[in-house]
Amino acid sequence: MKYYDEYRDKNLCQLIIEKIKKLTKEEIRIMEVCGTHTMSIFRYGIKNLLPANISLISGPGCPVCVTPINEIDHMISLSDMEETIITTFGDMINVPGSTSSLKKKKAEGADIRVIYSPLQALGIAEQFPQKRVILIGIGFETTIPLLASTVLEAKKRRIDNFFLFSLAKLMPPIIKTLLESNEVKIDGMLCPGHVSTIIGTKPYQFIPERYDIACVIAGFEPVDILNAIYHIIEQRIKKIPQVENKYRRAVREEGNPLALALINQVFLTVPSEWRGIGMVAESGLELRPEFSNLNARNFSVKIERERENELCRCGDVLRGAITPRQCPLFRSVCTPENPVGSCMVSSEGTCSAYYRYN
Repeated sequence: MKYYDEYRDKNLCQLIIEKIKKLTKEEIRIMEVCGTHTMSIFRYGIKNLLPANISLISGPGCPVCVTPINEIDHMISLSDMEETIITTFGDMINVPGSTSSLKKKKAEGADIRVIYSPLQALGIAEQFPQKRVILIGIGFETTIPLLASTVLEAKKRRIDNFFLFSLAKLMPPIIKTLLESNEVKIDGMLCPGHVSTIIGTKPYQFIPERYDIACVIAGFEPVDILNAIYHIIEQRIKKIPQVENKYRRAVREEGNPLALALINQVFLTVPSEWRGIGMVAESGLELRPEFSNLNARNFSVKIERERENELCRCGDVLRGAITPRQCPLFRSVCTPENPVGSCMVSSEGTCSAYYRYN
């Protein structure tokens, strides 16, 4: 197939669904760990099309959602510094911290700007050389090469008033943590498509080898997702768990060597905290020492004390332990217009997907 409408073909979707129904009556639980998969699953009503014995569980696939509140508070505190411009992608501006958010700080007069490319932050830094320009660098492996190239470009152009606040996170370590916890029974893993274009297929080998769990890399159209679910179930039945690449039009076994080299040139892996999950070894990225002059974490700021709403169950949702409907705040208090937890903020957040499509 060459065109997107072929991956949305209704008849082909129905054919795959009928094949899935004939495969097994066994209860099978499949987790997707990509926010774009979560959004697509809800947008196309895939949960409702599958037989009752096949359950889809949403995992921690949204980088905005998994950023812990102490990091949000740190980011907000940076905006309080004088002569400072904060640049960020759109979703982060609405994430609530302990007592405020970037959106509220902007309303109070802080210079906070939404950008669409990290390189825009460099342009702002050149335009305002007398001010600090801090880029909130958030994302998984898909976005990290862009952050790395921006850092290298800043050094090349000797832009000394640009700084990066790294909130970057890596996907394989969190998958391992979820599987180690055994909190949620997982029979199959729908591996992320965008992340896999960067890291390839090899980093997922531990899933079938160590945990005996089927996994398939898939794209984001209905045919992509249904086809991946079919093959996950087939692996389960045949008891031959492996990493299958069903997104070959974008994902190669070796990934993107150039992007991976950029990441390794600029960043070091470090422990990182995930909202609702805790500290995960080697799951975050920090600037290497040679780029320490660009590290926004070197600024000394007073950070407000952490204080999350005790009724918000965003962390449980991120682990797949509950669905958003089981949170007492969902829809009644927590909405996209008034988010209490980060899972309701991003379009890729599970609570947001439930609210919009379910």
